Amino acid sequence: MKLLEFEAKEIFKEYKIPVAKGFVINCPEEIDERLKEIGDEVVLKAQVDVGGRGKAGGIIITDSASAKEKAALLFEKEIKGLSVEKILVEEKLPIEKEYYVSITLDRSRKEPVILFSATGGVDIEQTARDNPDALQKVWIAPILHDIPPFMMRRLLKGVPKELGPVINALYRVCCEKDALLAEINPLVTTKNGVYAADAKLIIDDNALYRQGIEVNRDLTDRERRAEKFGFSYVELEGSIGVIGNGAGLTMSTLDQIDLYGGKAANFLDVGGGAGEERVCNAVRLVSEMPGVSVIVVNLLGGITRCDEVARGIVSAGVSQKVVVRLAGTNEAEGREILNENGYMMLDTMDEVITYAVREAQL
Repeated sequence: MKLLEFEAKEIFKEYKIPVAKGFVINCPEEIDERLKEIGDEVVLKAQVDVGGRGKAGGIIITDSASAKEKAALLFEKEIKGLSVEKILVEEKLPIEKEYYVSITLDRSRKEPVILFSATGGVDIEQTARDNPDALQKVWIAPILHDIPPFMMRRLLKGVPKELGPVINALYRVCCEKDALLAEINPLVTTKNGVYAADAKLIIDDNALYRQGIEVNRDLTDRERRAEKFGFSYVELEGSIGVIGNGAGLTMSTLDQIDLYGGKAANFLDVGGGAGEERVCNAVRLVSEMPGVSVIVVNLLGGITRCDEVARGIVSAGVSQKVVVRLAGTNEAEGREILNENGYMMLDTMDEVITYAVREAQL
């Protein structure tokens, strides 16, 4: 789950990472109460979960006298389709130099990687493409609680040593908060010291409970319902709904749809032993996705009974065409139930997916 900037900065402060003085407002009127804490120049930052806020008009630098008026205008904006419900009001830092630092997981090496560049700011992605040598990388064993000095020297290569403690603290944040990404862009130097001028934290969804986070804001309504039902569910961008049992079979179904020129709308694994109600909920959930024109149900009946699956499909009563492949326990009974109710059950994955791709392209 992605934290908003002000939430990430609250965590940074716990780890002694310096951030600008600031506060959060929910309406323009709240700015009057605390503006004197900030100074003559302020930065208004829309708290929306998108990248590139600055270029999209989500960050405004203004003087204190105009801050309330500019905040009102910012509340009325949409930043990349998202409405602005909170604004972080901060002092304007006297920036001398901008840097970039992030810590993420290198899945191929199965350990954290620390990225650092002496060029920070909004165009770091372009810098990485145009001049990859400007981005320093070190990999660190996850059993280490601090970045070893020799690694820090390799990262910094002549830039101010005052950056070191901040980067080390960011590494501890990453480890202790179960972060998939911890980023400061820009990390700035000023005459008063080093500051995290921005903050990004993405917490592993599987660790939210351990971090005391009860609601995953990144989930759509359907994803929350899927979680409640106990489904493994991911939304994609195609028009063919997919329901399988077992991650391997469901992934194979997605792969074969792609092979035959179709696009899957989702991944939904109902798990083993799915009964009528569970299958019914799965079919209805997938049918509600915008643009889904056909649904593939591809289940193997081991502990799952094919007749129960068939009853669930019929009970769902969705408007889309449902094409089914069932094999295993009570397969004949399942086929009979589907045939009696006008559903198509084919014998192989190839037949089911060929048919579904053709229907989706009509």
